[in-house]
Amino acid sequence: MLNLRFAADYLLYRLKAKTRHGTHSPFVYRLVDKVIYDFNAKKVYPEIENIRSGLLKDDRVITLTDLGAGSHVNNDRQKKISILAANSLKPPKLAQLLYRLVADLQPENIIELGTCLGTTTLYLQKAAPAAKVYTLEGCPETARIAKESFNKAGLFHINLTTGNFDNTLPGIIEKLDKVDFVFVDGNHQKQATLNYFGWCLPKVHEGTLLIFDDIYWSEGMKEAWAQIKAHPKVTVTIDLFWIGLVYFKTDQAKEDFVISI
Repeated sequence: MLNLRFAADYLLYRLKAKTRHGTHSPFVYRLVDKVIYDFNAKKVYPEIENIRSGLLKDDRVITLTDLGAGSHVNNDRQKKISILAANSLKPPKLAQLLYRLVADLQPENIIELGTCLGTTTLYLQKAAPAAKVYTLEGCPETARIAKESFNKAGLFHINLTTGNFDNTLPGIIEKLDKVDFVFVDGNHQKQATLNYFGWCLPKVHEGTLLIFDDIYWSEGMKEAWAQIKAHPKVTVTIDLFWIGLVYFKTDQAKEDFVISI
């Protein structure tokens, strides 16, 4: 039933989605043309993908602590790192899109909810080397492997915090003057997602970008995405099916875009 619903959502997305030529906003047209549709290889891609390859071959077994909505693939608590990497890491196409979005924005701070094994974190930090990166992970064993990935990449200054997001995220937001870039990829439940959004709101500004992963994961996530889009502070959203982009640009008319990728 889940796969049928997901397939139906994807078909509807494909029917609605436009390319850059279907947008009338100069801001969105440039973003789609220069960032989302920039498929040229970048220098950092092979380095990070080499770390992914190592994880895909890693037969060590770790014990998972799942504080969120679980997995649609495999919910075993004991899992090989190679299996976790195959099922849970963001695929290169999506991770590299996140890299380009950060590289274009050049935020001063980045918050990631859901470190997993750390490859997406590497893309985020490499895209904005001067940014302060805060990555949050609920599972201590997964966080330990992510730390290994950071060390392999020579990125020793990433701030990795382990624990329940309800306990760790508010404190990180509180100590920041503003929130520039947030990628929400953990605890795929409606109320949790809305909580994360609400906690970020007091610190958002004209240049903030919030990204929500798996906006079609469940009926609850679809409802959360709809509520986020409708919030009066939100001016522009871009639905890329796998992720949703949220902007707060006061010079933009309120509009929701569905873009094909």
